[in-house]
Amino acid sequence: MDERGNGEAALAAFAVNGRPVQGRADRKLLDFLRGELHLTAAKNGCGSGACGACTVLADGRPLRSCVTPLGKIEGKNIVTLEGLSGREKEVYAFAFAEAGAVQCGFCVPGMVLGAKALLDPAVKAAAVPTEEEIRRAIRSNICRCTGYKKIVEAIQIAARLFAENAPVPARNFSGLLGENMHRVDAAEKTLGTGKYVDDLEFEGMLHASALRSAHPRARVLTIDASAALAHPDCRAVLTAKDVPGDIKIGHLDFVSDYDVMIAEGGVTRFVGDALALVVCGSRENLEEVKSLVRVEYEVLPPLTDPETAMAPGAPRVHDRENNILAREHLVRGRAGEVLAKSKYVASRRYSLPFTEHAFMEPECAIAMPADGGGILLYSAGQSIYDEQRECSRMLGIPPEKVYVRGMLVGGGFGGKEDMSVQHHACLAAWTLKKPVKVLLGREESIRVHPKRHAMEMEFTTGCDENGILTAMKAVLVSDTGAYASLGGPVLQRACTHAAGPYNYQVIDIEGTAVYTNNIPGGAFRGFGVSQSCFAVESNLNLLAEMAGISAWEIRYRNAIRPGQTLPNGQIAGDDTGLAACLLAVRDLYEKALAGGKYAGIACAFKNSGIGVGLPDLGRCILSVEGGKVHIRTSAACIGQGLATVTTQVVCETLKLPPEKIIAEAPDTRRTPDSGTTTASRQSVFTGEAALRAALKLRAALEEADGDLARLEGKEFYGEYSGITDPMGSGKPNPVSHVAYGYAAVVAVLDGEGKVENLAAAYDIGTVINPKSAEGQIEGGLLMGMGYALTEDFPVKGGFPLAKYGSLGLIRATEAPPMEIIFIRPEKPASLAKGIKGVGELAAIPATPAIAGAYYAKDKKFRTKLPLEDTFYRRKRGG
Repeated sequence: MDERGNGEAALAAFAVNGRPVQGRADRKLLDFLRGELHLTAAKNGCGSGACGACTVLADGRPLRSCVTPLGKIEGKNIVTLEGLSGREKEVYAFAFAEAGAVQCGFCVPGMVLGAKALLDPAVKAAAVPTEEEIRRAIRSNICRCTGYKKIVEAIQIAARLFAENAPVPARNFSGLLGENMHRVDAAEKTLGTGKYVDDLEFEGMLHASALRSAHPRARVLTIDASAALAHPDCRAVLTAKDVPGDIKIGHLDFVSDYDVMIAEGGVTRFVGDALALVVCGSRENLEEVKSLVRVEYEVLPPLTDPETAMAPGAPRVHDRENNILAREHLVRGRAGEVLAKSKYVASRRYSLPFTEHAFMEPECAIAMPADGGGILLYSAGQSIYDEQRECSRMLGIPPEKVYVRGMLVGGGFGGKEDMSVQHHACLAAWTLKKPVKVLLGREESIRVHPKRHAMEMEFTTGCDENGILTAMKAVLVSDTGAYASLGGPVLQRACTHAAGPYNYQVIDIEGTAVYTNNIPGGAFRGFGVSQSCFAVESNLNLLAEMAGISAWEIRYRNAIRPGQTLPNGQIAGDDTGLAACLLAVRDLYEKALAGGKYAGIACAFKNSGIGVGLPDLGRCILSVEGGKVHIRTSAACIGQGLATVTTQVVCETLKLPPEKIIAEAPDTRRTPDSGTTTASRQSVFTGEAALRAALKLRAALEEADGDLARLEGKEFYGEYSGITDPMGSGKPNPVSHVAYGYAAVVAVLDGEGKVENLAAAYDIGTVINPKSAEGQIEGGLLMGMGYALTEDFPVKGGFPLAKYGSLGLIRATEAPPMEIIFIRPEKPASLAKGIKGVGELAAIPATPAIAGAYYAKDKKFRTKLPLEDTFYRRKRGG
């Protein structure tokens, strides 16, 4: 009924891209555009008007379509990305590709329309907006990948082309390594034509959503779905008893403890636990129907911190001996004795919070019956084969019966390694024999998916009178939350990297991962190293002060060099470039100090590959089809540009132009298993696999006199297996990982405490695509800045308190200038053309560098994140 009491809902009339339309006045514009008009360029990133992914123009002004009812736009003309002219599309597609401004791409359509709102009046005035004006224009649009710098540059390029009425320049790329070739997916992401899972629609598709636990720990006495089932739009309410296979799944086979749903009589482990899965014909009815499911609980006191969970007599989160998920103890030498004899010793306790990934695209999956009695799953995760394994296990069918196709992924940062919606979509589709979409709203996403681990750490580090490091001891306690996820491997990385990239070998590092009733901790860009790096680098600042040398000097004196032994026992390779990184930023650091600025510096290293003796494979097939070379690998691109990486590796090897190469999307029927996109491994492992396949193809091409047509239909397979030693290996110099990248970052503050500049030198081996690599690092630096200054994820009593708008994500107007320097080793590694991973390393050292700058400013030594008493906390009221 409308507001006058009439039987029909009030309608609003307006135009979309010049076409007259009308719709129910209380319906949200974004829902109307996507659901009614099938215009999917505008994205639903948050549902609260806070991220800008849904931006459209209303009479030329930016509008958040996800929160705007149609009644508010009566008589207006709405412009979506699809409504841009051909000239506009050509310019924006070129500008964003040329600048390297596209990574996951989910935010880009909103950015383009924000740019259009700014540039349209400027074009009429034949003016080019300033950088400050551009940043203000997109300040309501969040980007989690790029650091904004490349987006600003893209808008500047577009502005000049429009202002000068200039043609779009032609670009002919060779695809060779080191070339700034446009990303292969840049145009489709910029123009909104590329498909994310939520952009797909199928005839007769149903919608499902999980009813989540109201309490972090409670016994589920009864689940009554009778009222829900009576709703006219309800198709089913599924519970644990409807799961045909294993009720437990998990990312790691040896710790599969994640409940598909909690059964009656079971005990919930956190507020994200699913109790029932409601399926409706329309998505808009899901919340109403879920509210009709009645659950009776016996509320139990939750375990909300590791100390309580480890106490004698504490209730068990899982059916196991205690609440300890994993322990690690790395010992080399006698650290206690050496520290006792050291000239200077720094010891501090550090407290780090959970952190939300805040990837732009909320989790979504669509499943439907497939030929042969199986399931077809459209997904946006970080490993299609993990999804196949876990979903088939839940359904009790062979893995090959679950066919998974990977769509575009709107960011991951580790947060899409675990199952979130895929298993529920498969269960509903399997049961009802219909296509089913499961899409998390942003608040549900925040409540459900694993976070960066909260950690409590005690670090003690010693040095001699010259600042030469002697030994270190550390105790790390990680809150792994309700489920294992990747808590064990994250703890391992935190421990193996805890001593830093320095030349000393006496260590005693003890780590414990503990189950609680908090949101699970899982993979997050940095994978545990962000936490331990903050502690060890902060301790170095204290030791430098004690030894009477600069923060730069203590790092340079101790920096690991080729042939020396890392604290974990691994011998640094000839391609180790940490000392060169430090030399590259020395002048910037010293100039800042000489100019009366406050500067901090930090170093980091990060492995490429899973390592520590675990299976770690890269696989790739090159097939010749229709006169082109198809790159087939399951490795997921989550924004890092893997398809472009493999394309350039193949172009380099075959000397074929990029137009002859097609990088296929992950597909369990087409692409071989190349493992999870994690641990900065894909450029190295899948890059090497692609290289090996390309070498075979090159040999065949030579035999065919260079005639690709003669190889039509042939396939060439490449595989690489990383050989490493397990944790606790008795070897004197175990190989923990196949490769390490290194970095040194300088952070400079102004008098108010604002970050004035971030300068970073990175040794990532051979730089495949400099603009793409710069964008990765710039985004990582900004993520590290957020971790240091603004981002928090408070949890109280097991309940998350954060909303999307309160996560503390840094916006374009807050992002500082950034300078990226690449260190190219004199002796690059032979593996994968000398490529090393950059995705995780990019995000690690900025956090301690900023902490060091604040310590230089006010001599307050901060041991908690986000840093207390800073310009940013005061500005945001924290």
